[in-house]
Amino acid sequence: MQMQPRYLIIQTAYIGDVVLTLPVAQVLKNKLDAEVDFLCIPKTSIIVKSSKYVDNTIVYDKHGKDKGYSSFKMLANRIKFRRYDAIISPHRSLRSTLLSYFSKSELTISFDNSTMSFLYDRRIPYKKNVHEIQRNLMLLEPLGIKETEIVKPELNISEEDKKIVELLLKRFNIAENDNFITVAPGTIWYTKQFPPHKLIKVLDLLAKQDIKVIFVGGKGDIEISKYILDKTENKNINIAAGKLNILQSAELIRRSKLILTNDSAPLHLANAVGTKVIAVFGATVPEFGFYPYGKNDVIFETKGLKCRPCSIHGGKKCPIKTFECFERIEEEKIYNEIINSI
Repeated sequence: MQMQPRYLIIQTAYIGDVVLTLPVAQVLKNKLDAEVDFLCIPKTSIIVKSSKYVDNTIVYDKHGKDKGYSSFKMLANRIKFRRYDAIISPHRSLRSTLLSYFSKSELTISFDNSTMSFLYDRRIPYKKNVHEIQRNLMLLEPLGIKETEIVKPELNISEEDKKIVELLLKRFNIAENDNFITVAPGTIWYTKQFPPHKLIKVLDLLAKQDIKVIFVGGKGDIEISKYILDKTENKNINIAAGKLNILQSAELIRRSKLILTNDSAPLHLANAVGTKVIAVFGATVPEFGFYPYGKNDVIFETKGLKCRPCSIHGGKKCPIKTFECFERIEEEKIYNEIINSI
């Protein structure tokens, strides 16, 4: 009797990266009926553990309790003991490379621009100008799988999580059939965040239309949410940032008419649940591959700037101190897009 093939996916980056890696697990399971394990960090483990396409979730707290050589060695031995047929690593860090190398797996696969990529058995060209999902799926080509289309990530949201969102909406006095929009004001990277004063202007314009707004995000987005709420004239805003876990946030986004977001995780959550995205890009560009792909999605950006993109992920300050990439975007155009979408 032929044994079921066993594969490990390594993605220890942020929420959005993990969401965009889920299709790798989905295709592996559907095409090869494989046993699929997924290595991630604690913050993203809720997404991975809920997936019906992942058999085992390996949680690696690389910046916390698992930091250091001894924990790394224990993890490497654990992976080696599993005897994977192949390890697929969309994550391109040195740590991921070494984990793959010391696994002694029959086949290790990553991108050709991964750190110390020569340690991988197969190195797939990191193509630009394609979506990150398509790029990640290219890593399956050495396994005989050629998937060129965008495969939408599937999020498994429990009934309990749905009920929690229902209770929150009731607390916000939003009925089941009420239209509301979600706004994700924060992001880890400052130069990827639509400036608060410009978002406030959009919200002030929306106040005249009596449109209900809910701010979404993690605990790190509470402060910016409260700041904007304090400054805007709009009285139809509620803050859900910091009150929901990732899957509950995805459910809230799913129920909303659309989301206004930066180039950040809520964008990818919205695409996964089928909600229209209005995305605002500043320091980064859609050509990096992290753009929204829904047929009705809209991107606002300032094209033609010599300084843009200024970095791959965004930074802590504008290198030329003008923030033109965002300042040139007209709030009225974003407002009109929202109005025309509701």
